[in-house]
Amino acid sequence: MPAPDLPQYHVQGLDYPMAYTATGAGPAVLLVHGSLCDYRYWRWQLPALGARYRVLAPSLRGYWPAAYTRADPRFNVEQHARDLADFIRLQPGASPVHLLGHSRGARVALELACNNPELLRSLTLADPGFPAAGDPAPPAFHYDAVRRLEQGDIEGALAEFVDTVNGPDTWRRMVGWFKTMVRDNAGTLLSQVREAGLPFDMARVQALECPVLLLGGADSPPRYGRRQDTLQAVLRDVERAVIPQAAHGMNLANPLAFNRCVLDFLDRHAQAGPLMGTGDTTPRPLK
Repeated sequence: MPAPDLPQYHVQGLDYPMAYTATGAGPAVLLVHGSLCDYRYWRWQLPALGARYRVLAPSLRGYWPAAYTRADPRFNVEQHARDLADFIRLQPGASPVHLLGHSRGARVALELACNNPELLRSLTLADPGFPAAGDPAPPAFHYDAVRRLEQGDIEGALAEFVDTVNGPDTWRRMVGWFKTMVRDNAGTLLSQVREAGLPFDMARVQALECPVLLLGGADSPPRYGRRQDTLQAVLRDVERAVIPQAAHGMNLANPLAFNRCVLDFLDRHAQAGPLMGTGDTTPRPLK
């Protein structure tokens, strides 16, 4: 299955030129990638979701095509959430979006949802990558990966990280385009390590009123399921689904099931309102 061509656009109006790709027309769906990834991570979601929706997939600050190669204080969840809030407001015909985040991107998405609930129609969290207060200490793989990276062992660092989040031997079995993307973003680990083990205050999500979908891979490491258990217990309007024959990278391992599940949720929670079309990809000035 050939990779689709992903056009690249840049937002003008932020304090840096955020890169993103976009396709389709209709209510907006915003996809937020996780660690070591960028907008290319969503290559199998863009055509499927774009058949019914306006799909926007940005690369977060510090990721490819302008990836940080050293630790930078601007790389943090709060900054990424602020960037995305501005990104939504800058879109032509801006309206509330369906927000979907994966892994670390799910934490960014949840931060945005708590800070700016008016910008959301719905929220989907796929294997959210953060502990709750009181959870057992997470594995120390962030530190091990960074140590290898600082020693010049880039392949070893990436294998350590990817195999820990998705399962043993994942890195060796990954396809070429995925490895290229991850290598392009290897330096982001030098900044991300400062977030390792940082818990999320679950009391913040109790006020969320938008519908929420929690997605997990059937073969994901158990800690991701425990995080969803915690979220499910406190969210007001929540659904939960499992993607079969998939681990943490569920949207790549089983894109048909992932896309079908997401589209079913989006279709049931679509709302009338301004639509984002394909005719103008130039963001509005931020006021």
